[in-house]
Amino acid sequence: MTKGLGPLLRLAGFGLASLGWAAAAQAAEVNEAAMRALESDGTEWLSYDRTWAQQRFSPLQQIDTESVDKLGLTWSIDLDNNRGLEATPLYHEGVLYTSLSWSRVMAVDAGTGQILWSYDPQVDKAKGRDACCDAVNRGVALWQGKVYVGTLDGRLIALDAKTGQPVWTQQTTDNSQPYTITGAPRVLKDMVMIGNGGAEFGVRGYFSAYDAATGELRWRFYTVPRDPAQPQEHPELNAALETWSKDTDWSMGGGGTAWDSMAYDPDLDLLYVGTGNGSPWNREVRSPGGGDNLYLSSILALKPETGRLVWHYQVTPGDSWDFTATQQLTLAELEIDGEARQVIMQAPKNGFFYVLDRATGELLSAEKFGKVTWAERIDMATGRPVEAADARYQKETLVMWPSPLGAHNWHSMSFSPLTKLVYIPYQEIPGTYTNEAGSFVRKRAFNTAAGSSEIKELPREYTAGALLAWDPVKQQAAWRVERPNHWNGGTLVTAGNLVFQGTSAGQLEAYSADKGQLLWQFDAQTGVIAAPMTYLHNGEQYVALMAGWGGSGALIGGDAAVATGVRNVSRMLVFKLGANQQLPTLAAVPGSGRTPEPVVAAATDLTAGETLYSQYCAVCHGVGVVGGGVLPDLRHSSDAVREAWDAIVLHGAYQANGMASFGDSLSSEEAKQIRLYIMQREYDSWINSAKQ
Repeated sequence: MTKGLGPLLRLAGFGLASLGWAAAAQAAEVNEAAMRALESDGTEWLSYDRTWAQQRFSPLQQIDTESVDKLGLTWSIDLDNNRGLEATPLYHEGVLYTSLSWSRVMAVDAGTGQILWSYDPQVDKAKGRDACCDAVNRGVALWQGKVYVGTLDGRLIALDAKTGQPVWTQQTTDNSQPYTITGAPRVLKDMVMIGNGGAEFGVRGYFSAYDAATGELRWRFYTVPRDPAQPQEHPELNAALETWSKDTDWSMGGGGTAWDSMAYDPDLDLLYVGTGNGSPWNREVRSPGGGDNLYLSSILALKPETGRLVWHYQVTPGDSWDFTATQQLTLAELEIDGEARQVIMQAPKNGFFYVLDRATGELLSAEKFGKVTWAERIDMATGRPVEAADARYQKETLVMWPSPLGAHNWHSMSFSPLTKLVYIPYQEIPGTYTNEAGSFVRKRAFNTAAGSSEIKELPREYTAGALLAWDPVKQQAAWRVERPNHWNGGTLVTAGNLVFQGTSAGQLEAYSADKGQLLWQFDAQTGVIAAPMTYLHNGEQYVALMAGWGGSGALIGGDAAVATGVRNVSRMLVFKLGANQQLPTLAAVPGSGRTPEPVVAAATDLTAGETLYSQYCAVCHGVGVVGGGVLPDLRHSSDAVREAWDAIVLHGAYQANGMASFGDSLSSEEAKQIRLYIMQREYDSWINSAKQ
């Protein structure tokens, strides 16, 4: 059955949708014992990656290679949501908990799809301007009767799991700065761990621990130092300071935001956190003269009670490419050279697959898992990359692999302790970098100092993806399924010898985990970027997915994104064996109905408009004014929009819809130049289409 969410999620605050909730809400506590039980019991899914180890492996096997062809849609919910869906739902005691765009939360009966309650934190839509990569949210956390969500405007909110009513709220960021939260909180030892994003806009990274019951701040770890004219907040920063140039401009923030992955080993009592890129990207601007710039692009191991650092490993020293180490951190036991090793694994943006001893941080192996040209290899003696000549693009513009989107981004990978393989949503995209050290001026937009914020096109022929089954011991591919495009969804692996993945072309698919044979496929009618999850409810195994095209790979658009042919149709999809519900047929998208006219404008205005569009608009509306199927493709905007151009762009007329005012950055003349360039791109596209 298909259910409409309609006005429910448009309401402020919370709403109960069913008196039947009381019967479904006799919840046992989610605590350390419950989390440890997940290692062998696949009934529930209690954390973003199911367990603290972040394997995304489920012991459930009712749905397996023999029965998966009988898998069908049992219910779905049409969501009032036009931005990307990245969340993984959590399942506890008959209820699914998930988040939507703009940090909204809902609880749903896991068997019927009935909405039990919803909560809207009422994030000011103007905050979307500070979000590098869509107004997305990757999920919630559960602990002792509460649901926790981080909001785009930097709040951490605890909700009553039965009613959705707020219990406490903490503002975790300085709202005068362009911080955002899109990642899922993690809870352990009665503390909620949360980081933030915003490095592209010039912030200083940190992550924090809050008391799960009261919201009191327990500790905070800054990932980069501050101006040495002030004392550092904790001792680890004094050591880090030595790796930054004496000429560092500390007003640029430094970056290092911890915007996604965290894992926990309860036996070692170590919390693992991945940190992000520098701010700005180009080290020559950020830290003139060099330096590793700790703790950018690093894996950190800390004591969770105190937040004190035990060890660190820097994945990309002196990052200049947006090569974050925020990608999934997975804990596992591997047999290496005949010895059982407790390891932590990561496939970060930079294209190398890392295996480390998780007790000590010792690098055990690191090899390329895709196309990598920025570095030749990882030197096992030093643990450092051997960089290619001019990898830092100091002399001329450089095209290299991977791009800032990474060989692997936030899309979840999974590990099977049965096959001993890691299933990676791999992508192959080149990046273009230009040294702007002599001309960089900080602005309220992407501050890369690497020219990457001004990319003019993303051609289809330069992008690809794959579902990659990687052997972390042999450090080689076991099998690989090619994808025609990048930005495919995260993966789930089960004891039924199945790997599930959604695609940017709109399919949810199941493969045999050992051989990579396609066994099942479902048309989701929208690009899938989130990862599926699975749970056991009333004796039946279900597979659930948040389906909704979006995120940075979709927003930046270009011909590559358009090639998928998908658009945002946000739904929650749930499957079980023997079900056969159907999705409704999609209505066609209307065009502008306009026949473009040649644009009368000076060449200098069109050139200026192209540059300004690339700096301020492309990150949401698509490079080259080619929308990616999420936000409006401005080539096809209505005459009314163009007539109200200044009111929208400079004065915030559409701010309630997420289109913030750019009046603090653009003049009326510059806004006009952007409009003229968009009109020229519409005319060019129309001419090219007519020729074809």
